[in-house]
Amino acid sequence: MPFAKAADGAAIHYQLHGSGAPLVLLAGQANNHHWWDPVRAEFAACFTVVDLDHRGTGESDRPDTDTYSTPNFARDVLAVLDHAGIDRAHVYGTSMGGRIAQWMAADHPERVDRLVLGCTSPGGKHGVERGPEVRAALTRTDPDAVRRALLELMYTPVWLADQELARPGREFHTLGDATMPAYARRRHLRASARHDAWDALVRIKAPTLVVHGTDDAFNPTANAPLLAARIPDARTLLVPGARHAYFEEFADVATEPVLAFLDQPAEP
Repeated sequence: MPFAKAADGAAIHYQLHGSGAPLVLLAGQANNHHWWDPVRAEFAACFTVVDLDHRGTGESDRPDTDTYSTPNFARDVLAVLDHAGIDRAHVYGTSMGGRIAQWMAADHPERVDRLVLGCTSPGGKHGVERGPEVRAALTRTDPDAVRRALLELMYTPVWLADQELARPGREFHTLGDATMPAYARRRHLRASARHDAWDALVRIKAPTLVVHGTDDAFNPTANAPLLAARIPDARTLLVPGARHAYFEEFADVATEPVLAFLDQPAEP
C-alpha cells in the first residue's frame, strides 16, 4: 500500500492500476478513491490510473490542522506523482477534485498533459452556487433525509429505483467517506467553499475538456460554460439528463468521449 509524504509530512495513500500513460483520477469533497470504483476499470484498460485518498479521508492522514485547501490538495497530488516517479500525467477531476485539478494545471503546467474537469466550478464570486432549496435539504437534522436528498442530487430517480430494486442496500461511493472525523469533514467543506481559481484559469495551457450533467443542481450546470470560456481553447461535453454523478450513472455516455479526448496525440 503506497504512501507519499506531503510537504507538511502528512501521509497520502494512493493506488496504481493498469498500464499506459498516467492518468490521475480525483474524487469529490469528503470522498476517497472509492468514488471511482464503478468506472476505474475502463480507464485502467487504457491508462496507468493513479487515484488517491485526499487528506482527511480513507487511508491518508487526517491532520486537524489548517492544511485543507484546494491548492494544498493539489500539492498533495504532486507529492503522489513524485513518489510514484511520474513526471507528467493526464488529470481528470470531478466536483472538488475538479477544483483541485484547476490548480494543478494552472500552477504546475509542466506536470499536466490533458485536463478533464467534471461537474465542477471556478468558485468565488464568479461561480454559480447551488440554490437555497438544495442547501436546506442538505442541512436537515434527520440523517436519513439528508442521505436521500444527496442521492437524488447525485442520480436520477429512475436509476436509483432500478439500483435499489436490483441491489437492495447497495453502497454508493459518492456520498462521503463515513469514516471521516467530523473535523476533517468540516475542513473539506471549508476548502471547497473557499475555492476561487478564476484568475488562475487563464494560465491553464493543457488541452481541456469540461464535462457536466445538464440536470446537475448540486453543482449547477451553468458553471460549465463559465469554465470553458475562461480556460483557453477549452471544449465542453454536456451529458443530457445527468445529475452530479454523471460519470457513474451515465458512464455509457460519458466515459468513451473522455477516453477519446485523453487519447489524442500530444499538442506540439
